[in-house]
Amino acid sequence: MAKRTKHVKPAERQIRTAEVLASKRISPNFVRVTLGGAGLAEFTPMGFDQWFRLFLPGPNGLRLPSAANNLWYAQYLMMNKEQRPVVRNYTVRDFRPAGRGEFGDTAELDIDFAMHGEHTPACGWAAQTTPGTAVGLLDEGIMYQAPQHSPWSLLVADESALPAVAGVLRSAPRDLRGAAFIEIAHPDDAHGLGEPEGVRVHWLARTDPDCEIGQPALDAVRAAEIPATNVYAFVAGEQKLAAGLRRHLVTERGIAKGEVTFTGYWRVGKAQG
Repeated sequence: MAKRTKHVKPAERQIRTAEVLASKRISPNFVRVTLGGAGLAEFTPMGFDQWFRLFLPGPNGLRLPSAANNLWYAQYLMMNKEQRPVVRNYTVRDFRPAGRGEFGDTAELDIDFAMHGEHTPACGWAAQTTPGTAVGLLDEGIMYQAPQHSPWSLLVADESALPAVAGVLRSAPRDLRGAAFIEIAHPDDAHGLGEPEGVRVHWLARTDPDCEIGQPALDAVRAAEIPATNVYAFVAGEQKLAAGLRRHLVTERGIAKGEVTFTGYWRVGKAQG
């Protein structure tokens, strides 16, 4: 069996420009920002958990690196702090090609921001941005790679990775079987995901204000019935959740390390957004 790489990269990486078309709060803890503009004409949607670097305007407007390879970060660090953009990683929540959009004739890309307080740069920007604001995007591809011999997928996320799980469920083969455990801050953050009929979605709301982020998802998966063989797992969200579940799945469930894709999007106690 060929070893999978951690990422499936896009065929071409390029820092593209886009502009804000709309911003609206879609649930108590999520704001959806829609981007458009001619710069998205060559953007190639890959589905699943496709993610990208989002470059937001700095104190003096938007300045972007010129390199789309790994040199972009060196160029970013060399910028004066007053000119340096804010860079965060986000997932494509939805993509509509030109002519099928809701706000105009160009292609449109939706980003769902999990709002962890408007004091953070990206969340604050999402809450206050207005149509016409320019941003940059650098496509990074996808991480979810269920092998053909694993017809059963386990998907686990907190709210920061909800858009990734939504993208996976929307793109997955309609005969996929499995379970998704999604932890959210409020029951009203739950919404339809278009999952295959054979995938059961479990919404886990942290109704107790003293509940530690990640604990409901950890507890739910530990108690869940999961097939003993042919399972592929995709776990994303807070660092302790991702690492803790990987340890449980490998050491207690006997799932091979190579069949568990996990990534820590953020860490409790560290600024996010």
